[in-house]
Parts: sequence; structure tokens; C-alpha cells
Amino acid sequence: MPKWICILLIFVLACHAQEVIYYVSPQGNNSWSGKIAVPNKDHSDGPFRTPEWALAAIEKEKSEKIIVYFRQGIYALDSTISFQPDHSGTADRPVIWSAFANEHPVFTGAKALNGHKRSTRPFFNSKGKNHIIEYDLEKLGIVEYGGIEPRGAPPLQLFFNGRRMTMARYPNEGWLRVADVPQQGDSLFHEGLEREKRYDGVPVGRHYGRIVYSGNRPNKWHSPQQAYVHGYWTWDWSDSYQKIERIDTLKKEITLASPHHHYGYTKNQRYYFLNIIEELDTPGEWVLDRKERKMYFWPPADPDSAVIYVSTLSHPMMRINASYISIRGLKFSSSRGEGVVIEGGNYNEIAGCTFQHLGKQAVVINGGNHNGVSSCNISNMSLGGIVLKGGNRPTLQRGENYAVNNHIHHFSQWIRTWQLAIDLYGVGNRIAHNLIHDGPHEAIYVRGNDHLVEFNEIHSVCQETGDAGAIHTGRDYTWRGNVYRYNYIHHLQGQGLHGVTALYLDDFSSGYTLYGNICYRSGRGTLIGGGRDNVIQNNLFIDCHPSILLDARGLSWAFYYFDGTYNVLWERMAAMNATQPPFSRRYPELLTLKEDNPAVPKNNRILNNVSTGGRWIELYDYYAFEPDVYTIKNNLIADAEILKRIQSPPNGWEPYYLDLNSTEGYIVFDNNDTPANDLLPGNMITDNAGLKETENKRFTLKPTSPAFELGFKAIPVDSIGLISDRYRKLPADNNNATMQ
Repeated sequence: MPKWICILLIFVLACHAQEVIYYVSPQGNNSWSGKIAVPNKDHSDGPFRTPEWALAAIEKEKSEKIIVYFRQGIYALDSTISFQPDHSGTADRPVIWSAFANEHPVFTGAKALNGHKRSTRPFFNSKGKNHIIEYDLEKLGIVEYGGIEPRGAPPLQLFFNGRRMTMARYPNEGWLRVADVPQQGDSLFHEGLEREKRYDGVPVGRHYGRIVYSGNRPNKWHSPQQAYVHGYWTWDWSDSYQKIERIDTLKKEITLASPHHHYGYTKNQRYYFLNIIEELDTPGEWVLDRKERKMYFWPPADPDSAVIYVSTLSHPMMRINASYISIRGLKFSSSRGEGVVIEGGNYNEIAGCTFQHLGKQAVVINGGNHNGVSSCNISNMSLGGIVLKGGNRPTLQRGENYAVNNHIHHFSQWIRTWQLAIDLYGVGNRIAHNLIHDGPHEAIYVRGNDHLVEFNEIHSVCQETGDAGAIHTGRDYTWRGNVYRYNYIHHLQGQGLHGVTALYLDDFSSGYTLYGNICYRSGRGTLIGGGRDNVIQNNLFIDCHPSILLDARGLSWAFYYFDGTYNVLWERMAAMNATQPPFSRRYPELLTLKEDNPAVPKNNRILNNVSTGGRWIELYDYYAFEPDVYTIKNNLIADAEILKRIQSPPNGWEPYYLDLNSTEGYIVFDNNDTPANDLLPGNMITDNAGLKETENKRFTLKPTSPAFELGFKAIPVDSIGLISDRYRKLPADNNNATMQ
């Protein structure tokens, strides 16, 4: 044998000797070695049975690369799998927990329900009498159910053949409206917001702990003491669950228990009742009676041939307080807590995993560096998808954490607002190539500095909320240096007040760069809410109303940020010591901000954009500041409507803050109006942008588009959205679930 072959063989064997492999299987045994994938013939050795034994085995292997393979099956957890610093791997010897080849192991935080019987308890709806079954949860050893908190995770949830069932509610679909909010009582719990009086001259949110309902439905309820109401009580961007203390059917008043909703209760807002036994009237509904410790359920099919279970684990399924841990290809399902929580550490990855039906978030990354979530599928989440934190804000040290190539959909299914697909914090982290859709509120919220949000596709979010954005940020002058580029945001629908925006720079957001994004039928394209130093460049806006909204709210209805009433902007600057290094070096604009008329939206630059099919721009607080404080130049405008603004100087504040869709007192300039051309010099107003539509509803511009003469650069549309990698295989003509 040639010498070089001998040397190579020795090297290969040495590398293999440094790799230790364990196996875990529901058919295993914790007294076995865990070193072989299946039980041997005499059942004297084979895989481990539980993940905890694999974790213990890791502690014995200090110098080798460790791989733990999980075989097909269900792994029921009653406590958290916890990786500690002693379990850490290294760069060349990571610790890998992985699904075995082509198998789909499932980690669950649920317990099966068995031993049901037909219920003899009387029910409101006679048609369900012969269909409702009951479980004695105490006899099944299930005695802790979790509470219903105003803004918390749900209590135990019921699943039937892998589908989450619905807690009995009225109405079965849709919403009721608050008929009235009594303005007298023993205690005034909320004074309301004086500047907004929608009905009867009452400040929104003002209440004495009671609301009025319409109709007589509660007359048929015998015991609503365990009932709740869920609603958007004052704003269409804030919901909560409120416990019913009592119902007065003569006055049609509901007294609500404390704590009350943070923004109070307002007439005509949306709500519904839940966990009322008389409303168990539809297949798939259930009720929990905490006093009797029983569950009542109308199964949608034969329960004897179904798999029925409830979520019981309220803690994270897995916690990583270590480094170089890789979790690959595992499924986390049906629990009341988080899927995986990473507490610091470095170079941990969650890759190719599936998360569904969890009570909290799929993955939470609390700091550390180079930690990430990639190529995971996340769906049907009670709260959000991913919380991504990393970096040190006072020092502006980058975190380099990431959420890349994840498919996140049907999230925020319990709490309906502020439970994001991705919630981003810190400094220097990246969100890229994700596909996000089907959520009641927002997709991404950005907090912090120097983040990169790129190549994401977002659609069908903000479905039942208002004053919302697909990507949202705001209310902190020190959140700067963030870049949103090459994102495709489309088909947004906001039911609530003020509608929806694709790229929402709310409440004085400043120092952001929005470049090369495509906004198609997204409501508004971009909203700059009083901020400054933002760059909106090279974006493509299609059928947006409008493409750009710019206001000077600090000079009108939001003056209280600058008159000493509400000092949050300055308090947050002081907390970061923002006029000293490193902030003053990285963002020199902060040095003079407070003395430079901060309420004026200065130095926003809107350049080289293309807008077609909708309305180009809305300028609010138009007479409150001079147009030379911003730059709008070299944009190609092919919209039928060019500009909306107040018709004449108002007596007081412009009323847009009451309803952004208001038309009273406003004027809209059309494409052919001479004033529109005069008001927007340095731009090209035309009737043809040269738009090119691809087969999968992606958009670009034809080479002959006049936009290129104005400096527009081609957007890499084929690189947007999910990508193929070792965990995710996409067809060559991947559509990324785009919509018509």
C-alpha cells in the first residue's frame, strides 16, 4: 500500500475516532449504552429512551464531537431539557442534536386525554346534548391549567388529531361591538385620552370598570363566573382578555375584574365572550370548568378513533445556556411555553426544525453572539415566532445573531397584537430570506441599531388590526443605522382605524435606510412619523395609497414629546449617553439634535423611487414647516393621484391623527394637475413607469423604463424570499407562496 494512502487512512480513522454518536428512541432504554441505533436481538443494548439521558451522556465526553440522533416517535416532556455551560461544544467539535436520516421525531409538552364519557350536564344548545363528552382532569393527573391573563400566554389548549380546538365563544365567529361605556360609578379606573373623543364627547378609554352589551344572549347563561371577554378595547393595535366579575342582565352591563385593559374601554370597539358552557354549541368547541376540574368538549369526529391531548408544559421545552450547540431537524409541538430559549452563549444554531402549536414563542435568543435560527418552519403559534436579541447597545457592540430562511405563518393566534413573527432587539443582527404571512398584527418590529433586514417576503399580515405596519419601529432617537433592503411586502389588509403600512417609521424614527424594497398593494408603502435623517431610496411602490406619507406630528398633535409633558425621547437618549462616544461618533447627528428644532422632520431624503398605480405622497402638517427641510428628488411618479395635503391652513391641529383616511378639508392633486408638478420639482411625473410583472407576481422594470435615467438601480427580485439549502429544498420556480 502506498505510503500516502496509509497516512490518509490514519487521518480519516483519527477524525472518526473523535466523533461520538448516541441514539435516542421511544423504543430505547435508559439502561442501555445509547451507542446503537436500534435494540439488538437480545434487547441487551440499544438507544436511550429519553433526551435527558442523552444530555447526561454529553457531560462524559469532553474532547470529541458529539452527535445525538433522535429516531422517529413522540418524546413527551414534563420539564425543560437544559444545556448548561459544561455541555458546550467547540468550533471544531460542536454538540449536535439531530433527527435521524429521513425521520421526524417530535418533542411535545402535551398529555393524552383518555377515559371520556358522555356528559349529562345541561347545555344551552340542545343540538349538542348528545355529542358533548367530558373529561375528569383531576383523575387524569392534570391539575394545573394556567391562567387567562390579560396579555399572557394561553392556558392549557385542547388538540384533536393535531388540530387546536376552540374555547367555546359567542359569537362563534366575528365580533360584537361595545354598546356603551357607563360614565359613572364608584371608581374611575381610566381618565381616557382627552384629545380623542369619538362618541358622546367622552375621551377614548375613560371607564368605571363596566361596559354595556346589546341583545339578550347573556339571559340564557346560568354560571358565567368563569367567563371572559376578549377585545380590542380602545385601539385596534391593542387587545386583551378580561375576566367577567358579574353580568347585570337588567342593565345589560358587564362588570369587569381588575386588572383592566391598559388603554381602557371605548364604545363601538370589538369583543367576544369565551369559556361559557351554554355556548358550547359547535363541533370543535370546548369549555374548562376549573372548579369541577372538568373539560367539556364537542369533538368534530369520533373521539374513540382520535388522538386527543392537552398542552401541559408551561416552561421552555429546551433551554441552551452553552455554546456551539446545534439543534437540527427536530419538531417541537403542543406546549404552553416556548420551544427553545437560548440564554447567551455563542455559535448556537436552531436549523431545519419545525415549531407548531406552542403557547409562547418558537425560539427566543437572549443575547450572545452568532446565535441563530435558520430554515425552520414555524406555524400556529399562540404568541410570536422568534425573539432575536444580541449585541450591547451602550457600547454598540454587534451581536451578529440571525433569523434566516424561516417560514413563519399563522402566528399570534391567542394574543392578537405585538406578538411578532420576528421581534428584533440589540445591535448588529440580521433578518433575511424569511417568508412571513397570515398574522393578525405585525410581522417584524425593530429595536436598536445597525440591524439588517433584507430579502424577506411578507404578505397577509395586519389582517385584523389598524395603525399597524408589516415592519414597524419607533419612539427612540437612538435607534439608528438600521437598513431595510430588498424586501417584498404585499397584500396587506388592516381592518382597524388608520389602516396598514408596509414600512412604518413611527413616532420620530430617525436614521433609517429603506432601499430597494418592493411594496405592492400594501396599503401605505412607507410612513415617516415625524422623524428625521431617513433615506427612502430606490424602492418600487405599486398600487399603494400612498407610497410615501410624511408628517410633522411633533409640531401638532404630538407636541407633548417636546414640551416637557412626555420626555421619553430624551430619557432614552440619556440612558444611552447618546451625546458621548460611541454614539456621538457613530451618529454625529445626535450631538446637536436637541438644539436643532427636533420636532421638525429635517433631512429626510426620498430619492430615485418608482411609484405607480396608486397615490404618490401624502404630506401632513403641511403648513407647519417649510418644504426645504426634506428632499424629494429624481423619483418616477406614474400614479393617478400625486399628492394629498390640507387645502388651507387649519385652525389648530390637522385632523389626520383622528383618521388617516379622512378626506374632509384635504385636497388631492391628480397626475395632470399643474400644481402637483410645481409642488414636486425635480421628479418625473408620467403615465407609464415601465413596470414588468413576472409569472409569480414579482415586479421589476423594463430596461426601457425612464426610471433608470433618474438613477434607479435594478432590484434583485429573484433573490427575495426563501432559499434552498441543506434543510430546505425549493422547486426551481419557487413562488414563495405569493398571492394574486
